[in-house]
Parts: sequence; C-alpha cells; structure tokens
Amino acid sequence: MMEKYILTIDEGTTSARAILFNHEGMPVSIAQNEFNQYYPHPGWIEQDPKEIWATTTEVINKCKKAVNVSDDDILAVGITNQRETSIIWDKETGLPVYNAIVWGDNRQEIVDGYNALREEGYEEILKDKTGLVCDPEFSALKVKWILDHVEGTRERAKKGELYFGNIDCWILWNLTRGKAHKTDYSNASRTALFNIKTLDWDQELLDKFDIPRIMMPEVCDSCTHFGDVRVGTTFQKPLPIMSMIGDQMAATFGQACFDEGECKMTFGTAGVFDSIIGEEPKKSESGLLTSIAWGLNGKITYLFEGVVFNSGSTIQYLRDELRFVEATPDSEFFAKKSKAPRGNVYFLPMFSGIGAPYWDAYAKGTLFGLTRGIEKNDIIKAALDSLGYQTRDMVDAVIKDTGKKIKVLNIDGGAAKNNMIAQFNADILGIDVDRPSNVETTAAGAAFMAGLGVGFWNGFEDIKKARKSEKIFKPEMPEKEKEKLYAGWKNCINALKVWGKGTQEIRKEFGD
Repeated sequence: MMEKYILTIDEGTTSARAILFNHEGMPVSIAQNEFNQYYPHPGWIEQDPKEIWATTTEVINKCKKAVNVSDDDILAVGITNQRETSIIWDKETGLPVYNAIVWGDNRQEIVDGYNALREEGYEEILKDKTGLVCDPEFSALKVKWILDHVEGTRERAKKGELYFGNIDCWILWNLTRGKAHKTDYSNASRTALFNIKTLDWDQELLDKFDIPRIMMPEVCDSCTHFGDVRVGTTFQKPLPIMSMIGDQMAATFGQACFDEGECKMTFGTAGVFDSIIGEEPKKSESGLLTSIAWGLNGKITYLFEGVVFNSGSTIQYLRDELRFVEATPDSEFFAKKSKAPRGNVYFLPMFSGIGAPYWDAYAKGTLFGLTRGIEKNDIIKAALDSLGYQTRDMVDAVIKDTGKKIKVLNIDGGAAKNNMIAQFNADILGIDVDRPSNVETTAAGAAFMAGLGVGFWNGFEDIKKARKSEKIFKPEMPEKEKEKLYAGWKNCINALKVWGKGTQEIRKEFGD
C-alpha cells in the first residue's frame, strides 16, 4: 500500500509554502517561495494578492514534484495563514480592488482611528466582544480604509459585489475557483469584527466600522469540509480541503497544547505566545488578548495570546539593515563573542510599536546603554536576548491573569533553532523550554487538523505521539541575576513608553 500524505498550504508573512506530512507527522517535502512586500509610504506594508496566489500554486507543484507524489497519494489539504492581513475582491472576477493590507501595517489613519476609539472609551466594548484591543494589527480598520479610499467600493460592497477575507479566505476562494467563501473561528476572532461569545459577526461592530455584513465569509469549525480543490494546473483531482486555521493557533495545535495552561512561543517574523484557557472565554487584565484557538467537533477552545511585532525579524534587521551578519544563523556565532556582560546594553526591537502586554503604537526601536566600549557583538547578543525578555513579559502576564504557574514553554519558529535564544528563554523564565524535533509546528498543526477530518489521525493522543522533543533547555541562571536583568529590561520599556507618549503629544501640537 502506497504511503499517504496530508498537504499543508502555509501562507506566511513573507512567503508561501507547501508541505507534505506523513503519518508520523514529519514533513517529507517542503517548497517555499517568497513574495514581495510593498512599502508605498512610511509605516505602510502591502502585498499583491494575485502574486500570493501565483506563488502558492508554484510551491504546491514544486512540493509534489520534489518527491514524485501524485494527487492520488494526498488524502486532504489544510490551510494555515498569516492572520489579520486583509483583502477585498470582486466575487465574480476574483480581482482584488486594492493590495492586501498586512497585519503589521501601521499607516497613520488606522493608528489614529484606533486611538480615537480608545479615547472615546470604546476599547472596553471592543475587548468585551472580541477579546482584542484597539491596535492597528487587526482587520477592521484595514477593511474600512479600503472602503473609504478606493472609489466606489463601499457602494459595490453594499450591493453584494465584493468579498472581504483574510489570506485564508483568499486562498480557499481561489482553490475552489469561487465556490467557497469561508473562514474558521480562529481567523474570524482576529478581525475585531467577530463576537467570540455569540460566535457570529457582530452587527454593532460592523456598523461602527461601516462594513456591510454581506461581504463577510461564513465562519466554520477549523476542521470541516470547506470545499474541494478544483481540477486544473495545480491539482488533477478534487481533493477535500479539511482545515483552515490561523498560523499561531495552528502552531499551538501542532505543539499538542490541548489542555488548560499548556503554552507555546513562536519565534517567527513576529513573536507570538499562546496559552490554552479552556472552553469559556476569559478576559485578560494584563494586556493579553483573548482569541479562539480552534473550533473542533462543535466545541470552541479559547486561548490567551500575546504578540510582539518583531521577533525573528529582529535578526533579519541585524542582517539586512545593520549588515552585522551575512546570514541569520551567524547571529549565534557572533553573539557568543560578546565580551560585555548582559545588562550593559538592551536592544528593544519595537520597529512597529510595542505589542503585548504594553500596546503602544507610537514606540520605536531603541538601543539603551551605548558606550564607547559597546561593539557589534554586544549589540547582536542584546538583540537575541530581546526575544527572551519579550517572552518573559507575556509569561508573567498570563501567570497574573490565571494565578497559575507555567511549568514548560514549548518553542518553535525559525529563531527557535538558535540555541542561545532557547537557553536564554529558559534562564530568564526560570522554567524548562521544550524544542520539538519538527519546528514546522504551524504547518503540522494544520495538517493534524485536516488529518483528523479524514481519519488519518484518530485523536489528540495520536498527535501527542507524533510531536517529539528534540531538546529540553533547563534554566541555569541564578535567580538574583535573572531578576536583575529583567528589571533592567522593564526600566527600558518604561522609558520607551514615556518617549512614545511624548511623540504622540508632539504630533497633537504640531501635526504630522
């Protein structure tokens, strides 16, 4: 009997990937192509939806061809995606009315729009309904911006001519050639338009942002039959699309974090911490978000989440802008050459503002502690350490919210391969850090979810067996040193918040 596979389409922030998983939960073939990022103005980040789709078809074909796998060998398709990135397109032609506005986009009108909501006291209403805060990351004001700025779109939307969706919807619509306009609970919960209690698009919020309900996709369980791929250049038979799930929720699922208190940290472009809180939504008082982890078998699982906007991208910054390293893996080599003790210099990579648990869209990246004795390798080490400090911010927040300690942190993402980063996380947190043998947990999570839908895996126990530890990093730093270093980080954060507030006041007085 020929081996069977699950195909995951993984739509990241900077690239599209296709990955084939076997029954052991291991990738047997990976194809990845980057797509372009566009920066029309300072703070703006856009992508071409047509290019994303073209790139997706390329990697699917490459992935299958690399290991000579035919569609007969694939049981199901799963989709995981960068969340919050927003697209509006013509439901008949499939042509986008504007570029995709990326989750990290920080254009001033959107920033000001959320600040206006906060000033009028609407943030508590938003948080109560959606679990989110007033921050440019989320989809609502991106959709409103397109409807406000692209002539004729709001009228066309009201007539039912246009669809809105995040990247998952866009890929599904194209895979099914316009037959399915759907999303799942995890992605819907990141739009700031979906009520996580009633499990429906919230009419008050749609009215608040002036977004026609008719544009919105149908919301489904994360594991369900979303439709079949249409026969064409990419597929030669109609395979079932059995899962759609946001990337961070997929990584949580791929890490086999199913029970309350189990958590993971993904060091991708952004850094995202997720901790399962159970089948009832809870409100964070410590700056975390409440989102839907997934819908499965008619049950909803919720999580607390903290997002920092620059994690792995911090190392890319060292490589591409500062030219401190030629390749990302070199960062560990040079950081080990640093002679300055930790705590002498702090690197705060807030290139797009501060995310959880502080939420300050005006903050900017900063170096603290520069003297003539600080050199390149010290800055590289401080940049790597920033990933651990940001993780500590969120772990402390979830402990404060739940009153329960965390015993183990599961890590994944590209930067998790860096041993120095993994060890410093264990040290600054004072807990074990577990790195799996397969760090492709986002794609694996979507594959596991799709596989459950076709009986490829039979339940959580099968997935737990498939998720294997590669190395567990144990804390080695003395308690006093750990707390001293973290106190220094908090001092830097407080200074940066003052700077951000001052910037906002200057803008109000003198304008842009």
